[in-house]
Amino acid sequence: MLVDPLAIGADPANLPPFTPVRLFTETELDTFLTTTLVVAAGLYLWGVRSLTARGIRWDPWRTVAWLAGGLGTIAFATMSGLGAYDDTLLSVHMVQHMVLSMISPMFLALGAPVTLALRTLPLRDRRRFLAVLHSRVAKVLTFPAVGWFLFVGTPFALYYSPVYAASLRHDWLHELLHFHFILVGCLFLWPLVGLDPVPGRVGYPFRLLLLFAALPFHAILGVSILGAHQLIGGDYYPSLALTWSNPVSDQKVAGGLLWGSGDIIGLLMLASVFVQWAAASEREAVREDRRIDRLEAMQAAAAVRAAGPGGATARPAHGPGRPVEDRPPTLTSRPDSAGQPAGGGARDAAGEAGDAVGEAVDDPVGDQAE
Repeated sequence: MLVDPLAIGADPANLPPFTPVRLFTETELDTFLTTTLVVAAGLYLWGVRSLTARGIRWDPWRTVAWLAGGLGTIAFATMSGLGAYDDTLLSVHMVQHMVLSMISPMFLALGAPVTLALRTLPLRDRRRFLAVLHSRVAKVLTFPAVGWFLFVGTPFALYYSPVYAASLRHDWLHELLHFHFILVGCLFLWPLVGLDPVPGRVGYPFRLLLLFAALPFHAILGVSILGAHQLIGGDYYPSLALTWSNPVSDQKVAGGLLWGSGDIIGLLMLASVFVQWAAASEREAVREDRRIDRLEAMQAAAAVRAAGPGGATARPAHGPGRPVEDRPPTLTSRPDSAGQPAGGGARDAAGEAGDAVGEAVDDPVGDQAE
């Protein structure tokens, strides 16, 4: 039974032959999606403006990541020529799939909107947001294994089941599929690549391991589509009777795009994690240097106090003629439970807290995320 291509709106068969130029000349405006993207951009910019008004610097690269890399790529994937031809050519749909499931979520996560919200919301709203962020549901959804299995498994379930063919026939399911790509990509990539302190964050070595483990599956899916003997989508694409495209050849192109682009985008994700790891190590080294400097300063001050005004031999103790340097620690240098002079641990903790506050102003996400 042939599928009626008019079931999802404009007749795809009336589109001109696809060329790279069509990506910019054939547009498909979605009112609801446009409104959603504009609202998301406006709220983010309002948060940045609120921080700036309070004298707090927000990294402009995060703003660029959210607006251009995240929201911008969503708009391009759904309302440019990719959106116009995504139900006409499987190869175009596959490019759209990769953008919505990998590129857009990665840049949305790098925009750190959760951190921005926590720093700008009123106290009551912030507590509610934190309660949701640390709820049982959020912990399950952001658990790395859950995101990994969804990210790896759902493409196989989509393309080798009737779901994809149904999405070509029904507009609402087609739009839901776009949302699914973005959601699954965010669940997988936010704890691994993102900067926000979400519940599912793990150490950098494990993040790299999860990303490495996910890369081969896109290649496997691409190769399987490339060599498939049946058309993905059933008889939908032949029913369009396009004179300028062969469904069999186009499916091979789609498989090749999925195979190659998945590895390229995966390398970008790995590079992002490596950069974050290097930055975190550098911040940790700076904190350790400050801690050692404070400890040496306290030890020097304790030695001066122990020597007294008369010099190192002015106050013999525990027997005549015994130099002060050989005396056991007294009240001013008695070790506490941390092996530091009494009262020194409190001073050191206060100093570290001061450093943490100062660094949080400069890099509010990095220290919290670590």
